Formats: sequence, C-alpha cells, structure tokens
Amino acid sequence: MAESILSSARAITKAASRQTYYTIRWLVDKDLTEDAFLAYAYFRWVDDAIDAPTGDRAARLEFVARQRKILERLEAGEVVAGLAPEEHMLSELLRRRRDGHAGLSSYLHRMMSVMEFDARRRGRLITQAELDGYSDLLATAVMDALGYFIGHRHLYPRSNARTLAVVGAHIGHMLRDTSADVSAGYFNIPRHVLDAGRIAPDDVASPAYRDWVRRRVALARAHLREGKRYIRSMGNARSQVAGYLYCARFDYVLDLIELDGFSLRQDYSRLSAFPFWLRAAGLGRPPAAGLTARR
Repeated sequence: MAESILSSARAITKAASRQTYYTIRWLVDKDLTEDAFLAYAYFRWVDDAIDAPTGDRAARLEFVARQRKILERLEAGEVVAGLAPEEHMLSELLRRRRDGHAGLSSYLHRMMSVMEFDARRRGRLITQAELDGYSDLLATAVMDALGYFIGHRHLYPRSNARTLAVVGAHIGHMLRDTSADVSAGYFNIPRHVLDAGRIAPDDVASPAYRDWVRRRVALARAHLREGKRYIRSMGNARSQVAGYLYCARFDYVLDLIELDGFSLRQDYSRLSAFPFWLRAAGLGRPPAAGLTARR
C-alpha cells in the first residue's frame, strides 16, 4: 500500500506543478524526496477539495476540521481508521518523519490554518489585516518546509527577512490568480479599497483597482528584493537554487502586470517559459517585446 500512496503523491505533484515536482526531485534531500511529494500532494488535495464548486461553507469547515483532527491524532501516535486514500498520504508522511526537527510540524499546522482561512473567507470580503496575516502564515509554513526538506540538518540563519521572499511571491500569486479566484468566490483585495474606490472585486480595469495593484506590485518587489538577500545568506546551495527559482517565477508575473499598466489579465496560464528561465538564470528582466505578445 505504501508504494501506491507514494506513486499517487508523485503523480499529483507532477500534474499540479512541474516546477514543484522537479524542485523536489532535484533539490530536496534524497532521503526526504518521497516525504516532500507526500506533503505537497496532500495539501494540493485539501486545497482542491475546499475550492470545489459544490458544497457549502459548513461542509468546507467540517472537512478542514476533520483534517486537523486527523493530523493531531497522527502526531500523537494514534492509528486512525477509515482514512480516505488522500488522507493516507498524511499518515504515511508522519510515519516517515525524521527526528525532532520542528519544521515539519510547523509546516503542517500552519498550512492547515491556511486551508481553514480559505474555507472561511470564501464568498466574503476580507480586511487588509486578514490579507497580511494570510501571507505571513503561508510564508512561515513554506520556509519551515524548506528547512525540513532541504538541508535537514543545516542551521539556517535567523533573520526578520526570512519569510519576505515568500510574502512577495504570494502577493504576486494572488494578483495573478485574481480572475479565477473571484470566479470561485475568493477576493484578494481588501474591503476598504473597494469601498474607497466604489468598485467591485472584479473591476480590475478601473483606475482605483489598478492603483491598488501598482502599490501591491511595488510591495511585492521590495519583499522579493530583501528576501533574495536572505536567500544569499542561507549557506545551502540547494536551498538557494530553490529560493531563486521560486522568486523568478513571480518576478516574471510582476513584470507582466507592470507592462500591462497594472491591469490584470483574465488568464496568465499560456505564457512562454523562456522569459522565466532568463529570470531564473539571473539575466535580469526579459525584453518587453517578449512579454506583451499575449493579452
């Protein structure tokens, strides 16, 4: 059974994100590769379940509460019966956990809180404080996962800038996914901006919305810039490569948004990978002509 669970985790990861799949294959500690696939695939499944068009708020919250309870019982060493196939990925991950490294538990509990926040916020407007807390929670989870899965025994430097790259990337992520998120009932722009501009969550071409996007892009760039300084200080080459690839992905998105005059596109999925790899290789911003071919 364990092999089928591992095979499923690899397949889910590859289907969801080729970049994540190859980052795990090439950069995660060899003895933790399968564990990383399990972790990513499990939360991919949880996220997809919360995003499903069917089901009401109560059902979503009940689902997340079940996942949190399963996590707590498994961490306590209990044998949990009646698990769904995807829940067996979490069980297998915890069965395989290494020593007393705090990174895994922190990652799992913070990501569960991220999932719960999404389940609660769907269909309602949120505040700037909620938005900031959401990004900080996710950023801490991602960096704790990195510390567990890459350079497991490496002592990473402590710094207030530790999570900034992920916060900046998450801002870019939410801007990129605005259209799809609005359709699903997730609003990534705070209520006070909508009220002040007298705009709706999907008025992305309005001057007030574009001005807010401009400020968010500037903030994301500042966080990514400071975050990359932390990445340079981490002292582990594989972590640095993973970090730079992660940043390059969203630097590219921010370039696109800026070149479009801060008017968000309906779809960013059909983009050439070539400018991204220029970014990842450290060759600076790609030429504007290469970015504006698709609107």
